[in-house]
Amino acid sequence: MVMIGGTGVMVLGALVAAGLAALLATVLRPRLGTASAVSVAGLLWSLVAIALVTLVPTRADVGVVPAESRSEACSWDYGGPSGAAFEVLGFDQRTLNVLLFVPAGLFLVLAVGRWWAGLVLAPVGLAALTAYSLTIEFTQLQLARLDRACDVTDMVDNILGAGIGFAMGLVLLPVVRPWRGRRAPRQPVGH
Repeated sequence: MVMIGGTGVMVLGALVAAGLAALLATVLRPRLGTASAVSVAGLLWSLVAIALVTLVPTRADVGVVPAESRSEACSWDYGGPSGAAFEVLGFDQRTLNVLLFVPAGLFLVLAVGRWWAGLVLAPVGLAALTAYSLTIEFTQLQLARLDRACDVTDMVDNILGAGIGFAMGLVLLPVVRPWRGRRAPRQPVGH
């Protein structure tokens, strides 16, 4: 029986993950510079936050959801009825799904933008964020105990959010300039 869940668990988990991300940024800062360290930590935090919001049951009292009652396939009803049924801070579920992936796309670009390899890593990372969304929806389909539903609308909204964040990262890249925090390697004494 699932005994954890609800918004409180999601928020607490995101706060703990934020603290760990801040610690990681502090550790990475001397090596990568502030912008890159914060971007790498922010990307990892956003991936954890996405997992918490999408894979933690919405209520603690879900109990046991029999496997026989779970859906056998994802809903292909694009924009289906669940879009307006769930609201937080005045945003419907579709808007929340888009907003959830924006930080991941943004931090991705800023995290890899310090290296020339970022020209390849950024698009590969965007594809990985797409795969992450698909994996989450597949997990929701397979694990009936989560009491979540696999929905093509969620996938499209998540990928749209990652793309918006990616575009925002491209716009911010010349402003943030993560490459400027690069430190030259230390030379041994006597060379």
